[in-house]
Amino acid sequence: MKVYAGLDPRLPLSDVPRVAACLEKLGFDGIHIPETIHDSFAVALLAAEHTTTIVVRTAITLAFVRSPTLLAYNAWDLAKFSGGRFELGLGTQIRQNIEQRFGMPWSEPVARIEDYVATLKKLFAAFTSGESIHHEGPMYRLTRLQPYFNPGPDDPIAPPLFLGAVNARMCRLAGGIADGVITHSTNSDPGYLRDVVLPAMRKGAEEHSRNPPEVIAAAAIATGGDAVAVERERERLRRLLAFLYSTPSYRPTLERLGLPELGDRLRQLVKAERWDRLADVMTDSVLDVLLISGPYDALPNLIRARYEGLADGIVMPAPSGDVVDTRLQLALESLRSHAAE
Repeated sequence: MKVYAGLDPRLPLSDVPRVAACLEKLGFDGIHIPETIHDSFAVALLAAEHTTTIVVRTAITLAFVRSPTLLAYNAWDLAKFSGGRFELGLGTQIRQNIEQRFGMPWSEPVARIEDYVATLKKLFAAFTSGESIHHEGPMYRLTRLQPYFNPGPDDPIAPPLFLGAVNARMCRLAGGIADGVITHSTNSDPGYLRDVVLPAMRKGAEEHSRNPPEVIAAAAIATGGDAVAVERERERLRRLLAFLYSTPSYRPTLERLGLPELGDRLRQLVKAERWDRLADVMTDSVLDVLLISGPYDALPNLIRARYEGLADGIVMPAPSGDVVDTRLQLALESLRSHAAE
């Protein structure tokens, strides 16, 4: 099983080079770069510049706030600059964020992302051949790409494309058109992967006569070198998960886990703008349902017990600091060697 380190969304840009280099030394298979308060491509460029072997993947770059052409330029440049180590994770975000945080128009996300991906693939093909583009889809129309604005002709360096997927329709689409799926931390529990994500992806793959793509589970993991570090991570995730589960679209996850009242209580606090009280609702017993908790030496068995046979890779929070902890190195080696066997 591959293990990816999810960068802290609030990590200052000045710290990205040393953290990325440390994650490579620790032996992670890749770095997942979020898009919350930083532009994901800016962070990816810094990570790629200061590493040599590790995969650098955005998770998730927001599609609907960008022109497909502009996004294609960024992804193409990063794929070339990194020597083929860059991978593009693409997602839709929720309507409120697209309209109210970015001031961009919204439309039905599954059909729109399908056309967006088709447009990207046409652009990558044009960059490879050096020829123009002609795409007239239901959402996007591109019919002009003069040689002056075309980075090709070039060797095929189009990055692998992963879709962020939560519901069955998006997972089915990803099964047909993407190289992989990245699940959300609120929808990565084994039951959901087994009952929703994998069947939908298989169906999409069958419809397109292809093998199902990779599944990368964004697991909620509280870990560290000792009990104090584990508890510190639990407290950080208590606050993060309280915010995430206040979103109505994640209510089905809570219902499936037997916690339907949790979402109602969180949303009541959000409506009252009591952001400081959200974490109080996430009790220790709730965290035990939502999290994998344990020190580094217990991590391989905890991850295998939950995800073996359901995911090709998992995402865990990147360790803070730049110290190469041999206990984490051994845990990562154990997970990889078990997968090889």
